[in-house]
Amino acid sequence: MTKKITTLLFDLDGTLINTNELIIKTFQHTLGFYFPDRTFEREDIYAFIGPSLIDTFTSLDPEKAEEMVDHYRAYNKLHHDELILEYDGVYEAIRALYEEDYKLAIVSTKMYDMIQKGLKTTGLDKYFQVVIGLDQVAAPKPDPEGINMALKLLNSTADEAIMVGDNYHDIEAAHNANTKSAGVAWAIRGADYLRTYNPTYILESMGDLLDIVRED
Repeated sequence: MTKKITTLLFDLDGTLINTNELIIKTFQHTLGFYFPDRTFEREDIYAFIGPSLIDTFTSLDPEKAEEMVDHYRAYNKLHHDELILEYDGVYEAIRALYEEDYKLAIVSTKMYDMIQKGLKTTGLDKYFQVVIGLDQVAAPKPDPEGINMALKLLNSTADEAIMVGDNYHDIEAAHNANTKSAGVAWAIRGADYLRTYNPTYILESMGDLLDIVRED
């Protein structure tokens, strides 16, 4: 008999808040500065969304990777509030989950302070008991460390949890941690892309998650 779902773990960017334009513009600014002779179309940048910044920039130029990360973060922080958007129905669904006493956590490849900035800007900060950022783990998703850390802090087990995200590393991290997984259809690469990684569920809206946990 499987345990009832008690715990929901969420990625942040592209899942709870729409930072797609912010991320794309930040990459375009950073890449344009460091690679002025190369052209990066929007579609080229999609592959950079999800993995940690240091992994992405190391793949482009190992010697300047840390410098590029700093450049990226400075621009991203400066333009954060003007470029992020809310997804329809996300706030309402998270509030409902919180009011129904589900345990809620963020597990992101973003730095802790910027996760908090995004949550506070959208008013979601009051609903999450645990926030795990890139600077709190030795290995980012798809390594299960962040998920396992969140579960431990919430006094939860893998078989009562779902990891919700918009990219392959969220789903693979869930597989590696032995939790259920849910891909969001509003991901920048779309639901069909996420299905190739075999998530337990695909959410057409965040409200679908309420139906899943209530029926479990």
